[in-house]
Amino acid sequence: MLAIVLYRPQIPPNAGNVIRLAANTGSRLHLVEPLGFAVDDRGLRRAGLDYREMAEVRVHRGWDACKRNLGKQRLFAVTTKARKSVFEEQFHEDDVFVFGPETEGLPQAMLEEFPEDRRLRLPMRPGNRSLNLSNAVAVVVYEAWRQLGFAASG
Repeated sequence: MLAIVLYRPQIPPNAGNVIRLAANTGSRLHLVEPLGFAVDDRGLRRAGLDYREMAEVRVHRGWDACKRNLGKQRLFAVTTKARKSVFEEQFHEDDVFVFGPETEGLPQAMLEEFPEDRRLRLPMRPGNRSLNLSNAVAVVVYEAWRQLGFAASG
């Protein structure tokens, strides 16, 4: 099962959209505190609709706690600062995709924990900053799931 990590997400509708994505793709979602919202936030509930009960969501007190929970799974940092495109990687069924906060991305010190070949970017036109967080998560998860033959889909 693929996993998504949102490190210190700030915008409730983005997290709600990712909850919905996780439910529909069978991915696990890990939220790393501090969060920019309460887990019962109205905006989060509205974006996630009734999918919260259908998604496996875990909240971790920090990055180290999240990493311990993930164990030996392959971790990929998704960042605009990577050289390697998401579309150049061959994914495995238990891979983990780590995304940073909407306004700043993953901190440099955290990025340095990932080997260069485990830092991935989404191709974009030159001069643009980034995609919306929930859109970026969707593109990455669907590419990985596509490579896995859309396992467990109906």
